[in-house]
Amino acid sequence: MSRLLSTWGQTIRDRLSGRYSDRGAGFVEYAGLLLLIAAVVVAVLALPLETTIANAIRDAVGRVVNAE
Repeated sequence: MSRLLSTWGQTIRDRLSGRYSDRGAGFVEYAGLLLLIAAVVVAVLALPLETTIANAIRDAVGRVVNAE
């Protein structure tokens, strides 16, 4: 485990200070970001969030108005 952490640490140091220090994001990073965005969009569209949010606001306003 110690050797693995040492190798990983050396790789990170090389990436931050070597010739790979400012290469920008690659295809894998962009693909991962697009998949994450797609998953969020699908989750928002699939869940009845507008109803849930509207009900929560209505209930909160009702509690404020009815509290005297």
